[in-house]
Amino acid sequence: MRDIIKASIRTIPDYPKAGIQFRDITTLLEDPTALRMTIDSIVHRYMNQNITAIAGIEARGFIFGTVVAYELGASFIPVRKAGKLPGDTISQSYQLEYGEDSVEVHKDCIKEGDRILLIDDLIATGGTAGAAIQLIRQLKGNVVESCFIVDLPDLGGSSKLENELDCPCFSLCQFEGE
Repeated sequence: MRDIIKASIRTIPDYPKAGIQFRDITTLLEDPTALRMTIDSIVHRYMNQNITAIAGIEARGFIFGTVVAYELGASFIPVRKAGKLPGDTISQSYQLEYGEDSVEVHKDCIKEGDRILLIDDLIATGGTAGAAIQLIRQLKGNVVESCFIVDLPDLGGSSKLENELDCPCFSLCQFEGE
């Protein structure tokens, strides 16, 4: 199953700049079999873990996160770039290769003790996911695990989340540096 999921992800060389191997999940989304396998794999992994909310990172985390939330009977928490949410928010900054960015959630989106699954399509350096974990914890949520379709282990993001933030990571497939 994981081989089918991985094979459905297209690699675009030199995008968005020379030397980058972009892992494009739009081809997975276009493949009904691979999409179903992806969702079913995630749902099956978490169906007996009493997940109360799914936090999805903008934008592709929304695609997978809302469906998983529906299937698990959980709520969905959008983790968005700064300035995109209309209500009272809290924000967490993180480092980019050149500069800084931040993500936000609504202040009232988490109840103390909520068991939250963090979802995004891909983990690279872990900056965005790390910031999302910090936001969830600031609101007294419990991040059960962070879940990704693709892990790029050479960039160290999953190791960072596990070792520096004590947050377990799961991914359906990995792409080593090429």
